[in-house]
Amino acid sequence: MTENTDELRDIFRRVADEDTVTETQEESRGSLTDEGASQERLVEIIERMRVDHEFETELSDAELVTVVRRFYDDGDDDIAEALDVSSREAFRARMDLHLVREADTDPFDLAALRDHLAGGESTAEIADRLDVDASTVERYRRVVEAETEARRVSERFRTEFEDAVLGAEAGERFTEEMTEDGLDEATEGIETDVSF
Repeated sequence: MTENTDELRDIFRRVADEDTVTETQEESRGSLTDEGASQERLVEIIERMRVDHEFETELSDAELVTVVRRFYDDGDDDIAEALDVSSREAFRARMDLHLVREADTDPFDLAALRDHLAGGESTAEIADRLDVDASTVERYRRVVEAETEARRVSERFRTEFEDAVLGAEAGERFTEEMTEDGLDEATEGIETDVSF
């Protein structure tokens, strides 16, 4: 192998009139876990949502990306702290993004609320009929509206968010696992008692 390498090096030097046989490598184009690519993809999804849906929140696209990323691991208080906004604003942002949690629908009777909303009743009337305060009605109204909008588009945006965020995390875990497995496999059965 060394003779062939030396021979090729000599041929290259004669043909290229160069003494150096190394060349700089191109910069990497990224990987499955590239944070920037994931960020761009999330911004693109949010921009498309803004075209089709009216957002109540005034958070920027970059801030909404933070909401999406943290939604899968953090509660509204943590999201709010990360963005330096109120928990109420974090909740509104989640609803704009169709990011409804199971906990958002408990323990309130959403079916009754839907019936009252369909009947065109005001917030005050609904609050009186359900024996709750107006802020509770407003909160669950947003949940109902977010669920309705999400169903109308077949949960498309939430699915895209999950692909972008969780897919990148899964790719990172897959890469780490493959590296570990590959190293384990490559070193299996190799004697390491080497003296220099």
